[in-house]
Amino acid sequence: MTASFTTKSEFAYAAVRNKIITHGYAPGAVLNQAMLAQELGISTTPLREALRRLESERLVELGAHRDARVTQLSAEEARDLLEMRRALDPLAISLAAERRGPADIDHLRATYERLRPLPNRPDVADLVAHRMFHRALYAASHNEILIATLDGLWDKADRYRQAGLRDERSQSARDETAVEHKAMLTAVLAGDSRAAAEAMRAHIDGSLGAKALSTLTAAPSHD
Repeated sequence: MTASFTTKSEFAYAAVRNKIITHGYAPGAVLNQAMLAQELGISTTPLREALRRLESERLVELGAHRDARVTQLSAEEARDLLEMRRALDPLAISLAAERRGPADIDHLRATYERLRPLPNRPDVADLVAHRMFHRALYAASHNEILIATLDGLWDKADRYRQAGLRDERSQSARDETAVEHKAMLTAVLAGDSRAAAEAMRAHIDGSLGAKALSTLTAAPSHD
């Protein structure tokens, strides 16, 4: 366990969650608790605490015995997440354009500099950099309830972004994403709430979450 975690349960939660989010543990995969605890170098007690936390986030399903199963991706959940983002992300960024202060501007510029279009097989660092830019936009809204809601949506949406990356993306698609990020930053720094909201809507409509919904809707059901 690394020093950045205060408990073994927190370490296990982060380690397993990262594997689920990046599809290291694929949707539907069965996780044997004894084997997983051995892999992580911890006992099963903190692992079970971590799995219960992941169950509350609907990332795993706990069986009656000693196994956990990674939940399947759902077209319905992908749709719900996309609908929420289409409503709330433009609101957050429009407020950010109106309310951003000097510290927000510095943070936005710093997170933007670390941002890169996601590769077809992103690692956790790639996903974190993408999230931190969007979270800097949310934070600049200075609406704590909205920020917390969008954080929760982002947590649930990470696995769907991976599904959106199943098909190889062209360089032009990556370039378009970079243009969208730049447009959002520029509008917020300029204090243009309308342009910021429009840039965000365009970004969501072409997002990995939208691609995941299209893929899952076309795929045969797992039921």
